Amino acid sequence: MNLVERVKAILLTPKEEWQVIDTETGDANYLFTNYVAILAAIPAVCTFIGYAIFGVGLGGALIFGIFLYVIHCGMWYVAALVIDALAPTFGGRNDLPSALKVSAYSATASWLAGVFQLLPPLRWLSILGLYSLYLLYLGLPILMKSPPARAIGYTAAVVVVLFVIWLVLFLIIGLIISPF
Repeated sequence: MNLVERVKAILLTPKEEWQVIDTETGDANYLFTNYVAILAAIPAVCTFIGYAIFGVGLGGALIFGIFLYVIHCGMWYVAALVIDALAPTFGGRNDLPSALKVSAYSATASWLAGVFQLLPPLRWLSILGLYSLYLLYLGLPILMKSPPARAIGYTAAVVVVLFVIWLVLFLIIGLIISPF
């Protein structure tokens, strides 16, 4: 897999690219080192630079950038676990390697949209990362073998569960950080 070609294909011709992805292995180590670790660095590095220049200073920006990178990488795997766990509910099959692929490749748009964190006036353009929801919607039926008619519900369920996990995570982190 060529990283640049995969990114272009998943963004520009996602229906066809999900068919190609379905034939590949879903090795977690390979996906992480060759895709997730690289693309998840985009919002982290851009946020670091944007905050260092226009925000909280170098030290705070570095801590926040590292934190963001760890969260993005960890949530890739958590999202795959959620996708896999919900599959039977929506007529799909449990298949963690496929769930890892769906989680990694559907997040492409949101990771790339992280580039807008470089400049504060452009940060609102990060909303373009919502295209990842469409990628998730297209990928779930193909890789998790769920009926296409249930893709909207499956996508919504994944998003709701992940939102709750994010919310709980940030509440816990807020409680840990607030005394300092």
